[in-house]
Amino acid sequence: MALWIQAQQLQGDALHQMQSLYGQHFPIEVRHYLAQWLEMQQWDAIDLENQQDEFKAKRLLDALIQELQRKAEHQMGEDGFLLKIKLGHYASQLKSAYDPCPLELVRCVKHILYMERRLVQEATNVSSSVSGPVDGTPQRYQQINQTFEELRVMTQDTDNDLRKLQHSQEYFIIQYQESLRIQAQINSLSNIPPAERTQRETGLQSRKSTLEAWLSREANTLQKYRQELSEKHQRTLTLLRKQQTVIVDDELIQWKRRQQLAGNGGPVEGGLDILQAWSEKLADMIWQNRQQIRRVEHLTQQLPIPGPTEELLTELNATVTDIISALVTSTFIIEKQPPQVLKTQTKFSATVRLLVGGKLNVHMNPPQVKATIISEQQAKALLKNENTRNDSSGEILNNNCVMEYHQTTGTLSAHFRTMSLKRIKRSDRRGAESVTEEKFTVLFESQFSVGGNELVFHVKTLSLPVVVIVHGSQDNNATATVLWDNAFSEPGRVPFVVPDKVLWPQLCETLNMKYKCEVQSERGLSEDNLVFLAQKAFCSSSNNPEDYCKLNITWSQFNRESLPGRNFTFWQWFDGVIELMKKHMKSHWNDGAIIGFLNKQQAQDMLMSKPNGTFLLRFSDSEIGGITIAWVAENPNKAGERMVWNLMPFTTKDFSIRSLADRISDINHLLFLYPNQPKEEVFSRYCTPPNSKAVGDGYVKPEIKQVVKFEFSSPNPEPSPGNSSIMEHTASPTVSQQHSFTIYPSMNDSMLDAEGEFDLDETMDMARQVEEFLRQPMETQWSGQQS
Repeated sequence: MALWIQAQQLQGDALHQMQSLYGQHFPIEVRHYLAQWLEMQQWDAIDLENQQDEFKAKRLLDALIQELQRKAEHQMGEDGFLLKIKLGHYASQLKSAYDPCPLELVRCVKHILYMERRLVQEATNVSSSVSGPVDGTPQRYQQINQTFEELRVMTQDTDNDLRKLQHSQEYFIIQYQESLRIQAQINSLSNIPPAERTQRETGLQSRKSTLEAWLSREANTLQKYRQELSEKHQRTLTLLRKQQTVIVDDELIQWKRRQQLAGNGGPVEGGLDILQAWSEKLADMIWQNRQQIRRVEHLTQQLPIPGPTEELLTELNATVTDIISALVTSTFIIEKQPPQVLKTQTKFSATVRLLVGGKLNVHMNPPQVKATIISEQQAKALLKNENTRNDSSGEILNNNCVMEYHQTTGTLSAHFRTMSLKRIKRSDRRGAESVTEEKFTVLFESQFSVGGNELVFHVKTLSLPVVVIVHGSQDNNATATVLWDNAFSEPGRVPFVVPDKVLWPQLCETLNMKYKCEVQSERGLSEDNLVFLAQKAFCSSSNNPEDYCKLNITWSQFNRESLPGRNFTFWQWFDGVIELMKKHMKSHWNDGAIIGFLNKQQAQDMLMSKPNGTFLLRFSDSEIGGITIAWVAENPNKAGERMVWNLMPFTTKDFSIRSLADRISDINHLLFLYPNQPKEEVFSRYCTPPNSKAVGDGYVKPEIKQVVKFEFSSPNPEPSPGNSSIMEHTASPTVSQQHSFTIYPSMNDSMLDAEGEFDLDETMDMARQVEEFLRQPMETQWSGQQS
């Protein structure tokens, strides 16, 4: 309700803008009487582009109707009777309007609340400008608004001057017609007596001379007015272009950059409402000035007076047309990007928006937008205005959409809901480049006219780079390409050039951003975590963060070259950690229960100073997406000697069977989470409650338990041939896990060829193997697992 109280205190133009937000689509009385309720609802939690959120929107609509009806029922007295009728009418009106499309109600209320906050913020910034803004953003907004006010005054001034010019010219034409009439009278004097003719001719000639002298002076004055007016228009257009540069080349580019970083997990790019408001103001003022210039041209054609004005007007007309064209083409943007890792034969969506569409009345003849996927080379040719012969690099289904105008918010957009990439045509790759490093982009284009076909615009916009995959196994490598491109691309680049190497701190910022977003945690990567990652990336042993500040990491080091002694890259390892954390361990990470980024030696050094049974969790060095438990305990072979044990790494497959908390609870050797927390305090609330012993159908319910067996008698055991696949070679003992559940036999046959495409023959071989396996008797299948 605090927002509504502040909104009611607005004055002048801000108050009028606030009042204009309301109408039949959402009465201001509803805002007033339900102010607190409206501001308490989670409007931003609903995704307007997700049809699955329509149910949430419907619940909000129903709750709004009920709240209105409840408010109406509590009205008492004579005034209350009238208000009761009015609120009941509004409840019926809103239900009728939004019941078929509840998401439109959410769109409407979100727009209203956003604009109220902006108007209140702007008013607060103006009132506190003496003491200075809190940060840079209000100051920028204030400067933009001041420039708009200056442009409004200038446009009004030229409009007034134009009216004066028109009146002066109309009076000039009347007087010119009068001079012609006098000349006609003089010419007709030949038919009258000479004495009378001389007398009348003298009078007419005197009037004609006086009038011609006035016309001569007035023609110079008109020419001067035209010249001054054209120079004023020139100054206005210069300021308009400057303002457009600030909005389109600064603010809108920054919004696009935030949108790009949001793909890496950066903060949400923010709403487009304020950018649309600015763009519409620009469009309105540009159009007003264009109409004024056109009127001056008309006046000039109506009364030609020799001088430099005609040439200047031609230049002004070309300039204003160029400005409006640049604005329209720049504000045709992608509001919701298509997925940057795009899998073939999979539905995806995208939304494009024309920020000035409502102001230019483009929706009166709704344009159609077409989506096409093109390669990096085709994108380069397109930006160079080279003839691409309408080539595409694939086939997108459902790639045409008509732009819709939303009355409540004044937005014109096209939402592609069910696009699907049917096929992709790849180009020849360079050097060691793989299919997951090849970049494409989705081209959106449309054509429409404004001003009664005065101007016709062909608009195009390119999506962020897209990597096309055909199988989920390619996802992590494709994500690496997208992550690097989003983080390190520069504005105005040639598609899609990125640096081959960047400073390590730059990559740290990107990794931290991605990690926090995926794990949905405010606890990001600490300095120690980043030092560990640097050691892994650079094969270094230094613990000093300063040693890595000036080091460059290359793309090859990031995701092309395997880590020493491993068959995976730095990014593949880190991505495995992210997948593990976001699927199974968000809560444990937020609780600080997982240290994670440690090597075995570091874990051993930390644990040896702690009591027996102290344990910690660290990410496996040898397995992607693995986490292991290390704990300190007595050496069973030497009395009085202590050692650190490392459990075989768990992966997401293991935790889909039994959770980490349950596994830790099962293992009696684990007593204290490093440094000294009893494990029950940390993990008990996440444990699965035990099954009830009473079973109604006569069956005993089985339970899965984590069992650890000490299978060796020496501190550094050599794994036997029979269990080498489940042993990890370490300086400290590694403990195998005996599970009380069945393990499926592994299938290592690849279903993808070297290019990342399906190999039909190998896929059929796999299918035949599975079929033969399933035909075996159950005893044969599981005989090797019964231990």
